[in-house]
Amino acid sequence: MDLDTVSEVVIARERADLAQVGAGCAVLAGGTFLFSEPHDHLDRLVDITTLGWTPLTASAEGLEIAATCTLAEFAGARPGVELGTPMLRPEWPGTALFAQACRALLASHKIWRTATVGGNVCLSLPAGAVLGALVALDATVVIWPRGGGERRISLRDFVTGPGENILASGAVVRSFMVPMSSLLARTSFRKIALAPLGRSGSVVMGRHDADDRCAITITAATVRPIVLDFDAVPSQSDLTGALADLEPDVWFDDPHGAPDWREHVTGLLAAEVAAELREASAGVQGGGS
Repeated sequence: MDLDTVSEVVIARERADLAQVGAGCAVLAGGTFLFSEPHDHLDRLVDITTLGWTPLTASAEGLEIAATCTLAEFAGARPGVELGTPMLRPEWPGTALFAQACRALLASHKIWRTATVGGNVCLSLPAGAVLGALVALDATVVIWPRGGGERRISLRDFVTGPGENILASGAVVRSFMVPMSSLLARTSFRKIALAPLGRSGSVVMGRHDADDRCAITITAATVRPIVLDFDAVPSQSDLTGALADLEPDVWFDDPHGAPDWREHVTGLLAAEVAAELREASAGVQGGGS
């Protein structure tokens, strides 16, 4: 769609060029949402793809994912794929969630090559599966505020509601950091939709860390990503109790699923995720592979 109110596109070459982001000016990365519907309040775009951010950077700390990393690059970051030095090693099973999250999106592979991780997160939609995967992996978001400096917060605290987040006017998301502990964790993924190729009605992801802590993350079914933390893989009763403690208004309501249906299927998917993590843990403790 043509944005006929936009009269200027700024090609960002350095951080100082981002000072123009704010009222009437939006960040342009992949643009797959930006050019999908009218945005009559905009008169300027700042293209951040020209800043030259490396899509994926592996280190001893973990994996840094640039906001401009495309979904295709994100989905391809799996064990055995070299990312300069060092490489993503086979013992980084947590990266399995990357491709699973991208496949949960209602998007073609053409979109994957254009849409960005930062765009999916900043849209903050309930069906933002890439957002959900990064929350499930306990990622931290790196924010560049207007005026300089850097702010880091847990991504689970970034989204406040459907299409709403804490990003202040003029601020830009720089990257996401997935910690090494999450890259080394075992994970499980489940999704359900009303139609085989329909938008996700519920997505549940589990992460079981080496120290036995477990996190069950719910997205698509809720107005924002919800993380249930446990000291170990939860029993069915513990999981049922944690879900029952959620506020009723946390369940999302739209044509892709009613709140009561989303709550019900989320319970079923969460039980499957916990069972898979428990079985994998038992296999490791028993000497299985």
